[in-house]
Formats: sequence, structure tokens, C-alpha cells
Amino acid sequence: MAAVASIGLASCGGGGGGGGTAPPAACPSPPPAPVVQDSLTDSTVYSTSASASLSACAVEAAAATKHSITLGGTPLAYTATAGHLVARDPGTNAEEASFFYVAYTADGANPATRPVTFFYNGGPGSASIWLHLGSFGPKRLVTGDPATNAPTPFPLVDNAETLLDVSDLVFVDAIGTGYSEAISPNTNQSFWGVDKDAAAFRDFIVRYLAANGRNASPKFLFGESYGTTRTGVLSHLMETAGVSLKGIVLQSSVLNYATNCDQVTMTVSCAGYLPTYGEVGAYYSLTNPVPTDSGTYAAQMRSFTSSTYDPALADWLASRTPPSAGLATQLQNLTGLPASQWVTKLNVDPGTFQFNLVAGKLIGRYDARVSAPTGSALASEGDPSSTFISAQFGAAIGPYLSNTLHYANASSYVTLSNAINTWNFSHDGKGVPDVVPDLAAAMAQNPALKVLSVNGYHDLATPFHQTERDLARLDPNPNIAIKVYDGGHMTYLDDASRVKEGADVRTFYQSLLSR
Repeated sequence: MAAVASIGLASCGGGGGGGGTAPPAACPSPPPAPVVQDSLTDSTVYSTSASASLSACAVEAAAATKHSITLGGTPLAYTATAGHLVARDPGTNAEEASFFYVAYTADGANPATRPVTFFYNGGPGSASIWLHLGSFGPKRLVTGDPATNAPTPFPLVDNAETLLDVSDLVFVDAIGTGYSEAISPNTNQSFWGVDKDAAAFRDFIVRYLAANGRNASPKFLFGESYGTTRTGVLSHLMETAGVSLKGIVLQSSVLNYATNCDQVTMTVSCAGYLPTYGEVGAYYSLTNPVPTDSGTYAAQMRSFTSSTYDPALADWLASRTPPSAGLATQLQNLTGLPASQWVTKLNVDPGTFQFNLVAGKLIGRYDARVSAPTGSALASEGDPSSTFISAQFGAAIGPYLSNTLHYANASSYVTLSNAINTWNFSHDGKGVPDVVPDLAAAMAQNPALKVLSVNGYHDLATPFHQTERDLARLDPNPNIAIKVYDGGHMTYLDDASRVKEGADVRTFYQSLLSR
């Protein structure tokens, strides 16, 4: 019979939701490793509200369960560990936050040589559920992306593309998401900012490495969306702290908010989006002619953007003089968006493109291959590609944690908090973050550090060519590789692209680990 543990907070405090005004408690130093049982019923009440905090002296505890998966005909035994670790301020040793994580570790491996990868999503305010149950963990949900008629609930299956054969995998929920919460006198909002968030992730990783005897392990970061913003800052913080990284995977990057025309379309160039517009128009057979290969068409669109669109857009941003009829027609042929839209505003933003590309339909922001009739339930929240998966992922995580990983908690697992509404985006003296210099600093501190950037051709949230332009600021840099696949923001939801991306990431790891 499995051992069962039931925990709450230590005697110096109760559940979450406090205002964070209590003085710091004198808590004992953390044990070398957390309490781990076969099954864990966690009675702590977690909250994702801005003012919430756990009482001091939070308990580190986890459930550990044994599993096996067959990869390429070979069985791989692994342990899944779900629970909490406490991040502490490196200067004062004061508790900062209780991070919820799920780790998958191969049984029998040498921890000194076995790689470990830390995964996190973005938002800001998103839990790691999308990477956890959609990408390269040992289990994944079958979505049928980009089709929206997959059976529901989405089946949870063994993941043939899991990276567990090359690295241990740790999926981490940001503070104020999932079951992660600040510890008093901090509140969740104390960490809702570019710098505080990244520093807390550093402190969690340091704790995880120490608690699990992994300080010597090759270390990788895998962030998605705003998670790539976090990675830029985090990589610099870790290298500065003496925690050397082996590699970084940037999934669907937003590295410089100052180039995000989705936010300030009248003053910032949307040129980084134009190749994506072309790919999406081609997907709907609205371009003239319709290309047959995404990669070839992307190269054509990059060339047109730099040679023709960039200078024309610079003139338009300076004078607001409408483009020539010839240029507007050329843009219609390349993207499928009517020439009248280009005449009205040459700097077409992704929202305009979403609503006006396909008559009577709204196309997805995260995956523009997904569309829904305007006014339909699928289009009602502004992004059919998000709507059709969000509820299914949210419904799957609780039963998976309790039934398969034997971690149970009565609180709602919050996949997306409202952190973005009050997030402090300032960084390095600027109102919005540009983390390319942070990434450059990390790579300068560690010349062996390599980066793999992956994007989707059909992602209107983080367009692939804008990522290419941002990373070009680091050129020439042979330590950066860029891959683009058919698909949207979560390229791994596309069955064919997940296979390609998984193979590329595996090759990336193996090239670093063989050195």
C-alpha cells in the first residue's frame, strides 16, 4: 500500500490569501531535500490573486511516482515528482515563494552527467501547462491542431517525441499561476515584474539543483513566448550567479517589446510580421500565385520585406502618405489581404489582418490556420486557436496530477492569472523589456552557451521574422541556430511539426553533450 502524506503549512501559518503585511518569520533553514512520498494530499489553499501570500515557513513536499514509456522500441523507466520547493533570497536566505513544479527524471541515470531542462510558459501570468501537456513531456494531449474537431476531452497519450531520453524535464509554474504562490511578507504581485520574476526563477532553479544533487548536471532552459523574455534575463542572472548553462531553447520569442507593433502600431514598424502574413495568406490560398513550400516562400517574403516594404513603410511612418496602387496590389498578391487595407494603413497590425483576411471569419492569433465564423462561439473570445484548446488543457491537468502523479490539492489550478494587467514591464532603465542585451551578456560570460530559436510560420502573436530580426543584433554568432516550422505559437501541437522540432531539439542537445 502506498504511503500517503498530508501537509499544510508549518505551525507558523495557515493558508493563502493574506495581504502580505506580517513581519518575516524566523523559519528554520531548508532541509537538504524535501519530504517525498508515494502520494501527497496537500491541504494548503493556494491563491493567484495579486495580494495573496502564504504564511511563512512553507513546507517543501512532493509526491513521487514510478512510470515507464517505450521510445523507439526501448523502455525507459522514469520517476515523476510533483510538489513544491521554496525559493529563497540568495543574500538574506529569506523565503520568497513556494514554486509548484513537476519533474520527470530517468531512473538509474548519473545525476552528475544527466542533463536537466527547466520549462516554463509566458503570459506573463501563464502556468507551464501548455509545454507540460503539449510539447515534450512524457505525456501529451492529442489536439488535432489545426483542425478543431478533435474528440473531447483530448486524449492523454504517451509522447513519442518526449525529450526524456536526452534530458530530465522540470516544468515550473510562475508565481501566481498553477499552485505557485508568494510567501509573506511578499505577495504574488511582488514578483509580477520582469526583474523580480526572473530572479525568483533563478532562486527556484538553484534550490532544485541543490535539493536534488544536480549542481553538476548540464543545464538547459526552455521558455515559450514571454518565457523567452524571462529566459533572456534569467540566463544572465544564472551566469552571473555562477550557475553555468549548457543550452537555451527559445520557443516563439518576444525578445524586444519595443519592436512589438501589436502594442503600438502607429509608431513601430510591423515589417517583422509581413512574412507571417504571407505564409497565412498562402495557407488560405489567397496569395497570387499560391506557393507550394513554406520555407521557400518565407525566403521570398524576407527578401521583399527588406528590399521593398521596409523603405516604403519608413516613408509611410514619416508622412502617412498612402502607398502607390502598384505596391498595394503587390502586397495583396503576396499576403491575400485586400489592397484597400494596405492603402488605408500600410503598417498593417496583426489584429487588422486577423479580422480582414478571410471574409466572414476570424483567424487565430496563436495559430492563424485556425478560423471560425465571425460571431460564433469559437470566435467570441478573439482567438479561435486559443479557445479551442484552453478549456481542454485546463480540464486535463487536475485529474492528471491527482490520478497519475498522486498529487492532490483542492484549490483551482489556474492556467492563466491576471498578472499581465499589473505587470511591471520596466527593465534596464526602459519602460518595456529588450532582453537581447541580457542574452548577449550571458553568451559573453559563457562562450560555450548555445541557443536554439524555434518559431511557427503561422504565429501572429510572435512572428518568426521579428525574432530573426531581433537575434540578428547578435550576428555574427555561430552559437545561435534558428528553425521555423509549419504551425502557430505552439508548433508542437501540430503532429508533423512536433516530430521535426523534437528531432531538431534532440540534435541540438546531443551536439552540446558530445563536446
